[in-house]
Amino acid sequence: MNTPAPPSRSMMDLRELTPARVALGRAGASLPTTALLEFTLDHARARDAVHAAFDTQALIAALRDFGLEAFDVRSRAGSRGDYLRRPDLGRRLDQASLQALAGKNGGVGQLALVIGDGLSPTAVHAHAIDLVRSLVPQLAADQIKIADVAVASGARVALGDEIGAVLGARMVVMLIGERPGLSAPDSLGAYLTFAPRVGVTDAERNCVSNIRPDGLPIENAARLIASLVRLALTRKLTGLALKQDEALALMAPPRSDQ
Repeated sequence: MNTPAPPSRSMMDLRELTPARVALGRAGASLPTTALLEFTLDHARARDAVHAAFDTQALIAALRDFGLEAFDVRSRAGSRGDYLRRPDLGRRLDQASLQALAGKNGGVGQLALVIGDGLSPTAVHAHAIDLVRSLVPQLAADQIKIADVAVASGARVALGDEIGAVLGARMVVMLIGERPGLSAPDSLGAYLTFAPRVGVTDAERNCVSNIRPDGLPIENAARLIASLVRLALTRKLTGLALKQDEALALMAPPRSDQ
């Protein structure tokens, strides 16, 4: 006797599983008005996230509240327009920041933390402080101390490499606003690089992405980042040779107070 095939799920069922634009329907040859208005609103939110103001002093003050002294630096992108048109300018420090950082280098540190605006200052202001608050005790459990903290304006991911190199850090963790999507204008990314230096390729770093309440939750992201940092410092590498699956297997259990 043949077993009947299970009923197929409709496209409408997919809408319960994903924020992606599926099964929107049609109105003649176009989208329904509701779907079009929702698209327009999400597009506006994404644009606003890119152009949102980046309040470095508010971040520095918030970091100070739980024991981290931070300093602000800038890339060579003189304006938001320059930053968007010239990605290369966002990868290098301006001269004033370079000189200021050189004066802070008192020797080789273990770990530098950089918080950069990236393509979504909105994401940084929404999630970066909560992530750092969760990350610090995770690192402290492994006797890993954040030696230096920089808050960087006009930052691309690679700016963290130059900051880490100037500070003499063994490793840098860069928290940065990711490119906004139409369903996620507030996605935060974390990029980890061992032996940071100008010219590091993306193949030499690890990324933990989509950090936000509706993506990778803050506490889970902090545990994963701490596990990757621990592995990276032990093996003296990051990138393709450092598999995220290994870090996931070694992740510390959730804290009891969560």
